[in-house]
Amino acid sequence: MTHESDTDTGDARYLENHFLIAMPHLRDPNFNGSVTYLWKHDSEGALGLVVNRPSKLVVPDLMEELGISIKDEFLARLQDRSILTGGPVERNKGFILHEAGTEWDYTLAVNDSISLSMSKDILQEIADGGGPARYLVTLGCAGWDAGQLEQEITDNVWLTVPADTELLFSTDYENKASAVAALLGVSMSQLASLAGHS
Repeated sequence: MTHESDTDTGDARYLENHFLIAMPHLRDPNFNGSVTYLWKHDSEGALGLVVNRPSKLVVPDLMEELGISIKDEFLARLQDRSILTGGPVERNKGFILHEAGTEWDYTLAVNDSISLSMSKDILQEIADGGGPARYLVTLGCAGWDAGQLEQEITDNVWLTVPADTELLFSTDYENKASAVAALLGVSMSQLASLAGHS
């Protein structure tokens, strides 16, 4: 079942389908050095996934926990795919951010090219060799109450930039922050300098 986002994406106040880059002075261990993809932002608050923090777990670990068997020919490929630490909210819940296309039991269409699924059936299909061509799996997400993210942006905690699908799915985790900063025409060292003068 696909659930359309109810955010008014035409409202410039809202940053759905944007990246947040943590400014260097943000010391919160959940977000220091992070890149977060916002998949929901409206008058009630915001939700996102940190997309550059691989955990020690890999996708087969989550599949085993859920009782999903993996076809032998796909196991090696999945062993190389890290589960990301998506944020401090609902740490035990799995989120699969993926290219839009097939619909699963619970799929939220963020936009025409990116969807978010939160149901076991997408993982079963991946274990069987199907599923989306490009995807990220996280445990946990990031959340902000109404007005909280807007205030943090005003306080220079985050820089924002419209998300780039290719960068989201194809850039190595360790290079994501610098790649997202480059979308704004700045380097991470320049961000550190800016933070020092804020």
